[in-house]
Amino acid sequence: MAIILLAATNSSLLLPILAFILFGSAAWLLMDLFASRASTAEQRLDEFRDPHLRRRKEAESSRRVMSTEAMARVWERASPALAKPLTPTKESDVGKLKTKMTQAGFRSEAAPSLFLSLKFAMLIGGLFLGGGSVLLTSYLTGSPALNTKSLFRGMMIAGGMFYLPEVILWWLTKRRKEQIFLGLPDALDLMVVCVEAGLGLDQAMRRVSEEMNKSYPIIAEEFGLCNLHMQMGRSRGQVLQDLGQRSGVDDLRSLASILIQADKFGSSIAQALRVQSDSMRTRRRQIAEEKAAKTAVKLIFPLVLFIFPGIFVVLVGPAAITMVREMFPAMSGGK
Repeated sequence: MAIILLAATNSSLLLPILAFILFGSAAWLLMDLFASRASTAEQRLDEFRDPHLRRRKEAESSRRVMSTEAMARVWERASPALAKPLTPTKESDVGKLKTKMTQAGFRSEAAPSLFLSLKFAMLIGGLFLGGGSVLLTSYLTGSPALNTKSLFRGMMIAGGMFYLPEVILWWLTKRRKEQIFLGLPDALDLMVVCVEAGLGLDQAMRRVSEEMNKSYPIIAEEFGLCNLHMQMGRSRGQVLQDLGQRSGVDDLRSLASILIQADKFGSSIAQALRVQSDSMRTRRRQIAEEKAAKTAVKLIFPLVLFIFPGIFVVLVGPAAITMVREMFPAMSGGK
């Protein structure tokens, strides 16, 4: 309490104390979260001691799931009204938004509306948060609330909250594409084995989706969806084109083009898959070598900022102290 009163009287101490409280609270919550997690063996022992513990955990998880589903239904009902101010008017913009959501893994028809409603809700929350921070800072420091600096800070908070869903969507899309790129050569090798064993392309894709469900669930999901579309009567070329467009990965687009050409001209599908797998594996190895070569350059910054100062103090510090004592004896207390 005394620290808060001191910060209220001295405006220069306000921001450091608030930052310290914020980071301290976050560190405390993280430590409490990791410390409260019990290992699997401890959980099993607790279940052996109390036979009804598993039932209570299942009941709690079911209640949690039901509450989450209820909140999702409420949000889905309110999303059209919230997303209306941000809904694009052009069909091309709507198509681009749907493509972005699909590439991130959200294939529901209500996904664009939910995304826009989330952006609008974050904007409103950012306005309230920015305005509240401006009023609180002006009250504690005694400065006028409506100045250029405070308004700019509030607008920055609102803009950051507004674009936060875009950043999260970009990160999810990038992570999904990386997982597809890293797991596609193994999936193609398995498809080559299936095709050379006598299976057709449709059966090979279904087999790959079944076998790689645990190791590469995203690729298994995409191949399973392609197989489902072909079973519903769509043509193979159209399904493969949709696969490349839906994932947003260039390697899948080139794979779809190769498979369409192989099917059209009657060439060997196994050979086409093998060539594509080898090229993708070579590219993956080259990317790994490039990242390894960049490691030495990236290590310069932590070396200069954190390691070299300590080494400099340890090596040069005693010599510097001796030089100061010899050159300036009055400063060292000598006569």
